[in-house]
Amino acid sequence: MLPLQRNQIKAGFIALCCLIGTIDLSAQINRRNYNYLDYQHKDYYFGISLGYNSSKHQVFHSREFIGNENFLTAQGASAPGFNVHGIANYKIGEYFDIRVLPGFSFATRYLDFNNNQRNTIESIFVEVPFQVRYKSAPYRDKRAYVVAGLNYSYDVASNSQARGAETLIKIDPHDFRVEAGIGMQFFFPYFILSPEIKFSQGINNTLLYNNQLEESTIIEKLLSRVLTFSFHFEG
Repeated sequence: MLPLQRNQIKAGFIALCCLIGTIDLSAQINRRNYNYLDYQHKDYYFGISLGYNSSKHQVFHSREFIGNENFLTAQGASAPGFNVHGIANYKIGEYFDIRVLPGFSFATRYLDFNNNQRNTIESIFVEVPFQVRYKSAPYRDKRAYVVAGLNYSYDVASNSQARGAETLIKIDPHDFRVEAGIGMQFFFPYFILSPEIKFSQGINNTLLYNNQLEESTIIEKLLSRVLTFSFHFEG
């Protein structure tokens, strides 16, 4: 056999081994992300989110609080609640999503004065969170992500228009919050499960000032704070 032929056979054998190795590696990658491949080419999908929340008011004291003998403390306390949201997700490339999650949030918050006086504020929020999400590369049908955005909510159970509520601290039903969170996507054959933890910080004062109510005069502003743990089901 001529040396040229041997070299050609050797080169062909090496090329064939490389091709087989490439196919085998590709097959392994596909097996590791088997379920993910079903969703890879979908530009948008929908779902539902169920969550637990813990919310409170961040209290900022006014000048009237300084030296006030009737109220030595005024602070917010958290209480549990739950969320139910729809999900509309639109992909921008491989790693970014735009998300809208309209839904309802049921929340309870406390305002405590002197450790022995508690005002309970119960709310039913209609919410429209708008978010941008960045995702990692998928590995074995899993990927991590971070999310951030803005949430507008309206409290349909607000006491702002309640009659005979002169002794209550009234709260503005409109609230805007910035949000940030982290989560993990798990790709299953028929749906995507995404546990997520998210922190929300209010940016507008929700206190409706009442100069006839002493508890209201010692507070300058109230900002909402919410910690949410959710399970998203998408597909």
